[in-house]
Amino acid sequence: MGKTILITGAGTGIGRDAALALAARGHEVLATTVDAAQAAALQQLAAQRGLRLQSFKLDITDAADRALLDAHAIDVLVNNAALGESGSLAEVDMDRVRRVFEVNLFATLALTQVALRGMIDRQRGTVVFISSIAGRVPFPFLMPYSMTKFALSAAAAGLRAEMDQLGKGISVCVVEPGAIHTGFNQSMAASKYAWMGPDSYYYGQREAMQAEEKRTFGFLEVKSTASVVAKIVQAAEAKRPRLRYVAPWIQGLGVRLARMLGV
Repeated sequence: MGKTILITGAGTGIGRDAALALAARGHEVLATTVDAAQAAALQQLAAQRGLRLQSFKLDITDAADRALLDAHAIDVLVNNAALGESGSLAEVDMDRVRRVFEVNLFATLALTQVALRGMIDRQRGTVVFISSIAGRVPFPFLMPYSMTKFALSAAAAGLRAEMDQLGKGISVCVVEPGAIHTGFNQSMAASKYAWMGPDSYYYGQREAMQAEEKRTFGFLEVKSTASVVAKIVQAAEAKRPRLRYVAPWIQGLGVRLARMLGV
């Protein structure tokens, strides 16, 4: 039996591919995007593939947009919308850090609260948080983003325990993608160079840092979103999803080894 699944940040990358995959499996998919243009493009892409989904603008930082959830009986909420931000914590502008926390953590939790009202009333539902392996192991110069994912993963684990204690049939889980080639990682890594001027502690290292990032992305990044999408589908369809899903598996193994070694 199909579920009604709302996914945020579905305009590009993992969110878009997950929305299309879930629609192909017969679910009623509400694929939301940060603006109307992305929604129209996704709607057209789905139609070209013969898939039925409903796409519309939902800016998770906008309280009026978040209230749109009240009109839908949502079985599964997939919190995928996120911003990326990079830079050294020794000098990054705190407004940039606040902005990424506002989207990745605060607005995500505010949207989840709206969805949970209906789920608790109906005594069923699943909340899926899309975190990151960057929320398990700290990455230098990616910490403005990484910190939000550490916080989000912790919030998901705590909320899962709270929902279990409430006993209303609500499941909470986390999907942690590794380095996937969607353009998100490159844009995030590049964001620091927009403000890293001559006064930056690292100004003289910019070219070396960019070269290292290019090598790292070339070595680590997986070209397909398929492994992550499969985990999102698994979590959304499970009667009782487990707390944590990681993909690709080899990067998840690397995270475990790094944590064992105290990295």
